[in-house]
Amino acid sequence: MLFHVTLTPAEDGWIVAECPALPGCVSQGHDDKEALENIKEAITAWLWAEDQKAVKSLPETPGTPPIVVAV
Repeated sequence: MLFHVTLTPAEDGWIVAECPALPGCVSQGHDDKEALENIKEAITAWLWAEDQKAVKSLPETPGTPPIVVAV
């Protein structure tokens, strides 16, 4: 999957990385490279957390487990 991110210099010298498509998905780094590495990890964690919320909300249907699809 592809996501657009923004890199913004903070007043304290850090670079803040944000993924606007994923509300609250923010990270930072000492430079652009580190900020991009960190936002990739944050995006993965954000998607995993949202998936876990969705799995918990699925109705329990015996004999019909959810199917996992890799993207």
